Amino acid sequence: MAKPKKKSNAAEVEKYDDETALSKMKNRRVAPRRDITPLQVSYVSAIENLAKIAKYAEIIEASTTGFLMLIKREDLVPLNLRRNLTIDSIVGTKVILHLPQMNIEISGRIARTQLKGKIGYEVGIDYTEDSPEYWRECLLDLLPLPGEFDSN
Repeated sequence: MAKPKKKSNAAEVEKYDDETALSKMKNRRVAPRRDITPLQVSYVSAIENLAKIAKYAEIIEASTTGFLMLIKREDLVPLNLRRNLTIDSIVGTKVILHLPQMNIEISGRIARTQLKGKIGYEVGIDYTEDSPEYWRECLLDLLPLPGEFDSN
């Protein structure tokens, strides 16, 4: 007597596909991020129409491909962003931001956003294609490491 074939469970297959996709998304980072001493950002504006997105932010991690910013809800300028729990509507927006401590402006594209509770939003920004790789590497070397400016 032949054994009946085991039917595959569609839910298990879907779960496996979701886990595989998630692991691929986590592994897509080209350059590892480095923790830095938080850097002030005096504004974040959309390049297309120069509309201000945030009046203040902090860069908390950086890599040669982009950086991670923390924006508090009260620092968001558009009311529709402040009133929602998600700011995914700005993903894909080309932005320009000013770092007053280094007196430079950096452009990039918002790649992802994530609500971090009362802390605010983490916003991942990838450098634009016209940013030379040597410039991005030099910028990363200039950013202060955690505790570099602590006074003892």
